[in-house]
Formats: sequence, C-alpha cells, structure tokens
Amino acid sequence: MVNVSLPPRTRANVIRLAVLGLVIALLIPTVVSAFTHTPVGVQPGTIEERPDGETLISAQGFEERTAASSQKVTRVVSVSPGGLPQWEFRRSSGVRYFYDIDPLSNGDVLISAGHPNSSFIRYDPNAGERVWTERLGTDDTHDVDLINGDELLVADMRNYNASADRNDDRVFVYNRTRDEIVWEFRFERLYNESDGGDYTDDWTHVNDIDKIGEGLYMASPRNMDQVVVINRTTKEVEMRLGSDDDFDVMHEQHNPQYFEGPDGTPTILVADSENDRVVEYARLNGTWERTWTLGTGGKLNWPRDADRLPNGNTLVVDSLNHRAIEVTPEGEVVWEEYVSWGTYDAERIALGEEPGGPTIRQQGATGAYEVTGSAQLTAGASDRPTFADVLSDVFAGTPISAEVDWVATRWSHIIPWIRPVWMSPWAFVSAATAVLVLLGWGGAELVLRRRRVADRVRSLHPRLRRGVGSGDDTASGGADADSSAGDAPAVESDDADD
Repeated sequence: MVNVSLPPRTRANVIRLAVLGLVIALLIPTVVSAFTHTPVGVQPGTIEERPDGETLISAQGFEERTAASSQKVTRVVSVSPGGLPQWEFRRSSGVRYFYDIDPLSNGDVLISAGHPNSSFIRYDPNAGERVWTERLGTDDTHDVDLINGDELLVADMRNYNASADRNDDRVFVYNRTRDEIVWEFRFERLYNESDGGDYTDDWTHVNDIDKIGEGLYMASPRNMDQVVVINRTTKEVEMRLGSDDDFDVMHEQHNPQYFEGPDGTPTILVADSENDRVVEYARLNGTWERTWTLGTGGKLNWPRDADRLPNGNTLVVDSLNHRAIEVTPEGEVVWEEYVSWGTYDAERIALGEEPGGPTIRQQGATGAYEVTGSAQLTAGASDRPTFADVLSDVFAGTPISAEVDWVATRWSHIIPWIRPVWMSPWAFVSAATAVLVLLGWGGAELVLRRRRVADRVRSLHPRLRRGVGSGDDTASGGADADSSAGDAPAVESDDADD
C-alpha cells in the first residue's frame, strides 16, 4: 500500500478550498431565496366564516428609512370580510411606527403613531384625511383612548426625567377642550426602581390603557408582567393580574381586554407575547385562574392583541407571523388576513374598540389549544419546524434545555427584525453559518500565520517612522517657506462644521 503524503502547503490549500466550497454551499439557499421570494402583502389566508363588516388592522412596520425598500411597511388597512383591502393609511414623514387603532362611532379611526415623537391621529377614511393630530410630548406611546367626549387617556412610557433623576412613566388624561392634563397616575406609586426594565430608559413599557368602567382604567405595564386596574378617584389599584418576573402567569404582555361573565366574574383576555400564547383568566373566589390557553404547539409568534368577539370567537394579532386571525374557542382558524410586516392591533369596525363577548367558561371550552387551519403563508405559521423549534427539540430533556429554550425564544422574536423579508428563515440560518465559518477561517489563518504577520508589522515600523520623519521635514520646510513669503490672508472653509 502506497502512503501518499501531501506537502504542508498543499494540504493547507486543500483545506482552504474545502472551506470555500462549504461557504458557497451555505450561501446557495440565500441566492435561491432571493430569486424565488414571493412577498406577502395585504392578502387573505383562510376564510371559512365571513365576518359582518370590515376589519381594521395596523402594521407597525420597521424603521422609516427602510420601510419602502424592505416592504416592512408602516400602515393601517381596512379589509373586507373576504380579506380584500378597502382603504389604507400609511405613515408620514417623522413617524416610524403605528400601534393601537380605535374605530370611533362616527366611522373615524384614532391611531397611535410613534417613536420618537408620538402623534395621536384622528383619521377620516371616507374623506381620506386627518381630522386632527395631537402631540403631547410623549415618546413611543403605544395606546391612547378617546374618553368622556373630548379627553385623551394616554399610556406614557420612556419617560425618564434626567434632571430630577426619576422615572415619570405614567398614565394620564388630557382634556383637549381645556388644553391641559387633568389627571395622572405615576407608576412610582406601585413599583421600585429594581422592578421592570431599565429605570433610566424603558422602565415600565406601559403599552395599553383602557377605560373599563366609570373612573376605572386598566393599564398594561409590560415590563412588570402585570395588568392593573386603577381607580381614578382614589388612585388605588383595584385589581392586579400577575407579578414581576412571574412568567408562568404572563411574560411581557400586550393589550389586555376586560369583560365579565353573567355573574359579574372579572375576566381578562391578554396576548401573552413573550410566551407566544393568548391566555384568559377569571377571578374566582379572589384568585385569578387561567381558564384558556391558545398557542400550544408553537403556531403563534409574539401575539400582541386579542379580542373576544360576540360570536364567541377570538380575534388575535399574531405579530411576527404578520397576520390577524379569528379562531374558535378550540383554536381553529376561520378567518385570516396577512398584512405585510409586524401586525400590532386589529378591530372589527362595526363592534368598536372593545367588543366583548362570552367568556371561555360560558362556552364550556376551558383548556389549552393549538392553532389549526391556517393557510400558512408565512414561515412561522407553517407546519415546517423553524430553527427555534429544532433548537428546542434537540436539547429537550437535557440539563440545559431551559437555557436553550430561552435562546430559541429570543431568536424567534429578534431575528425577524433583522432578517430581510426576501430571505427565508432557514436561508438566514444558512447565511449566518457561512459568516461564522468565514470568521472562524479568518481567525485560524491569523493564528497559523501569526509569525509572518508579526514580521511584516515589524518591518513596516521603521518605514512608517521614516515616512513620518520625512513628512515632518517637508512640513518644516513648508513653514519656513511660508514665513519668508510674508503673512497671507486666512480662509475659512464652508465645510468646517461638517
């Protein structure tokens, strides 16, 4: 048997070619994805039951500077029962995101637009124009409600007061007729600096505020993993669901809905966003009991709104699957609409802002359900496992399964903001792996060639010193020449401040 041994340089070149071939292979899915991508715009998915009237949906979008080119469009759209667009309102200059939308009784729509400077827009879709716009100095406000005729109930977050060294996150009532704030509740009454998020930045992330009764306001301080009901007169908390970091109850929720059973049982339906589910709680004998869970099986990705409809179904906004779905109590999709990117809120126009409907207990459907019957037009809504699913499954039952699940959840919630819309999720994983291989290859080359690199750096050092010395001599000569020529007038560059 002949032992063939390649010279070291040849072996190194073979390895380099193999690595290069691996990188090219890993990038092929990206190329294929770019040429075969079919963008999901405003279009219907499953339509098994047609609702009575149009549905209003807001798409948060992502970043004003890339909205048009990336198709991550910020807009509010109204769609027919069959899922066809009826009218659309897009962001204007200076507005990056759309959040909560409220259909008003006369057909107008109240839109919370934000970051950096929040705008509260009353829009008349029939006339195709704004009725009025209010700016109250808030930053990234997710929700505002029109109450008592002419008052705005505002969820005010990202409100750190640097001069006073305190966080002024709050909810407040602004009277448009009197042009003044007539009531406020600061969350410092409830929480310590160590609670929630970064105290000097996004502390509470209060993302929702609703009037649920006379003088009763329900707020959603997301970073505290809680829903609280505040008495306007006493400023006392009448009810509280959840507690900070108790993720079994809720984890960074959005847009709770309050309603009651026929016996007056307090019930809260909430999009439990970081847990990728929708949950319903009933307050029984002074204790909150979870009566319904929607989203087992991983078919929701960061839901941010859920409303119980009069027919007993639930209208859910599945944000990072970019859709709104109406599901039965058992989780079957009967109506589905995809809206480009990052859906935030959905409302049935004829039913108003908070329609209400029978509780899960009234319908005899308590339990946990998977979402079924989707048209699966986006990757996360399909039956094909995502990278996060595979990651969790591979490490299930191991000592690090909890940590891996955390990484998988972060991946599914963060990567969609980074990944181009034309790149499929698995193509992104492949491309990211190619980048890691290239970085590893480059690092290995530096290590193997460290002596040669060090020798070249040392050889450059004297040359650089000689170059600097030559430059100094030239500069000195130039200075002497200038001085011999006499004083010259100074010229200021127009680019000095650039």
